This record gives sequence, C-alpha cells and structure tokens, in this order.
Amino acid sequence: MDRDKLPKWLSVIGIGEDGLSGLSPVARSLLNCADVLVGGDRHLAFVPPDGRERLIWTSPIHDSIREILNRKGQQVCVLASGDPLCFGIGVALLREIPIAEMAIVPAPSAFSLARARLGWSATEVETLSLCGRPPALLNAYLYPNAKLLILSEGRHTPKRVAELLTQRGFGPSAMTVLERLGGPQERLVSGTAAAWTQTDLADLNAIAVHCDPNPSLRPLSRLPGLPDDAYRHDGQLTKREVRAVTLSTLAPLPGELLWDVGAGCGSISIEWMRSHPRCRAIAVEKSRIASIADNAVSLGAPNLQIVEGTAPHALKDLPQPDAIFIGGGATAEGLFETCWSALKPGGRLVANAVTLEGEQKLFEWHRQVGGTFTRIGIQRAEPVGKFLGWRSLATVTQWAVIKSA
Repeated sequence: MDRDKLPKWLSVIGIGEDGLSGLSPVARSLLNCADVLVGGDRHLAFVPPDGRERLIWTSPIHDSIREILNRKGQQVCVLASGDPLCFGIGVALLREIPIAEMAIVPAPSAFSLARARLGWSATEVETLSLCGRPPALLNAYLYPNAKLLILSEGRHTPKRVAELLTQRGFGPSAMTVLERLGGPQERLVSGTAAAWTQTDLADLNAIAVHCDPNPSLRPLSRLPGLPDDAYRHDGQLTKREVRAVTLSTLAPLPGELLWDVGAGCGSISIEWMRSHPRCRAIAVEKSRIASIADNAVSLGAPNLQIVEGTAPHALKDLPQPDAIFIGGGATAEGLFETCWSALKPGGRLVANAVTLEGEQKLFEWHRQVGGTFTRIGIQRAEPVGKFLGWRSLATVTQWAVIKSA
C-alpha cells in the first residue's frame, strides 16, 4: 500500500495476544505505512524498534488523544486490544475524530474468543466491562441462567465479582476466568462464586458467569415496578403499582436522559436506568441523598447522577433531558417553566400529585400546554383481625404531556 495514497490519516488496528502474526494483510500495510505508533506498552512491544515515533497512553486518556490530533497530517497508527469499538479506545477516538478520517481494522474481541472457548451463542450472552467502571453495574444483570461475559480491570476483578455474586444470592454461579485469550499463554480457570479463592491470575482476563441463584432468592425483574422492599426508604417512595404506570408513561428509550425531580429514594430514575444499559438519569433531591446512592448501587445503577438541592434552582446547567418526571415539589414557583424550557422537542413530561395543591398546579400547567390526566387508585389486601380487608393507598393524579417540536 502506497502511504502517499492513503485516504485517511489515522488507522486503529485491533491486535490480539498472537501479535503481528494475527494481523490481516490490510492491517499490516497500515502499520507499515505509519509515521507514528500509539498504544500501551504491551501492544507496542509487538513491533520491533524501528526509529518511528511512539506514543504511550497516558492518564487522562484525553491528553493522549490531543497528542494524536496534533499529528494530523502524518500517518498515525493506534494499536488496540481486539475490537477497538467493543468497550475499546475506538469509542473515545470517535468522540474527537470523524470516522471519515479514520480506518478501523478490528481483530476478534475478548467476547468473541471467550464465546468460542465456552460454546456460548452471541444471542444468549450479556456483555459488560468493569474497566474503570463500578462493579455494582453487575447488579442489573443478575437473573437465573443469565450468561455474562465481563471485561476485567485486572487480576483482582474476578475476586470482586465472586464476592458481589455471593452477596446478592448468586453464590452457586459457575465462574470461568479466561486469561490472555488467543495467545500462547492462554489459560482458563473455573470454579463457583461462593468458593472462589483463585488470586494468581493474569491482569489481562475476561470473566464468564453462568448465573445460578440460591433456591430461596427472589430475583428482581428488569421491568418497571420492583417490590417496594427492594428500596431503602423512609416512606417517600413511589409505590410499586404507581411506579410501573409512571415508567410506562415516561417510555424510556435506549440512550435517553431523564430528570427525576423530587426523586425521593430514587426509584423512578433507578428503574429508568435499569430498562436499558445506555439509559441515563439525574436524580434531583434536597435530602435522602444517602438512600438514593445506596439504592442505585444495590440495584445496578451506580452511574446515576445525584444532584442535591431544591428545584428549580438545582436544575440550572444540567444537560438537556429527553424526559422529566416531577414526583415532588410541584408547587415550587417556576418549576414547570424551568422544566418545560429545558425539555427537548418531542420530550415527555410526567408529574404525579397526591395533594389538592399539587393537583391545582397540574391543572394550571394543563391549561397552558395540554396533555392528559390519569387518576391512579390502588388497593391492597391486608389483615383485618383474622380476615383480609382492602386498604387504599393515596390516590395519585398523573399528568402527562409531550412537547411539540
């Protein structure tokens, strides 16, 4: 390949543990034509010293990306693990550099190699990365017979995963750690989460988990309406049935952002995030911050952003939402105007009220922009002496509106 005729200045090449011998002819040509090589120590060690400039990743990674951008006009080759767009550096590069300037040549990812070793179909596997991410993310993926493939941050990650599985009632789950996949030192180490003691592991590993709960465990669904006792709360909790109706009205889509205003214990924003790994939420609450944080971690939404303060003042400078839920503080002066102004065209706003004053506010907002009303009345059977009787929960008035373009 003639380097002067290369249409793109940046190439991102996936490389496995088999090194240069595993590269395709196209990848080898791009590597050979490069003026500058970029990668970690392990990847750059595959290329014999030849006098070309080499950049090693630094922290924060943005500094290294800026160094790459400074070399635009030269041929730059980034060496990355496996598939650069599978939780890899390619994702970070594309935030700064358009794909029109970049050639990406993937190698088999750790996930595809692990599936090949285990005989797991891609259609039945859940994948996630714990590289630079909280292990509590795993809590949202736990259900009977789930097959999980996890990118590990290092040799200590399998032990942390085993401890988390055991704490959550999935101690019988089978675990396999797959080290240095695709290379001459590849090794598989297996056991169960509850009995996991292996610590002599390579930093480069992936973890496979076949989830098996304790017989007495009551697994949590990913659908809206988790049991009320799944949350730590002081009574300020959107009850299970109302929560299910509210989430269905909010209608989360992958990648969307929710403002949960007057979040209470965080149940709406947490279940919004549980609906899809790419859903994001901001919980705005003047108190109960510790409860929200605890619930977010235990229910697999540790990336929930929590803003301590009172709306509408606490909403200033927050990123534009796709949907807003007002669960408390509807009577606050200027709240609706702030939320409506911030909401994206086509976005949804849902507000619940249980007081006459709150209802009055919702009717005022309805007169301005329209929308629909739903009244939610729930009765639960509870003991009355030796018998059962119906106890009514507080009736909820729900207003929902979609902002026109």
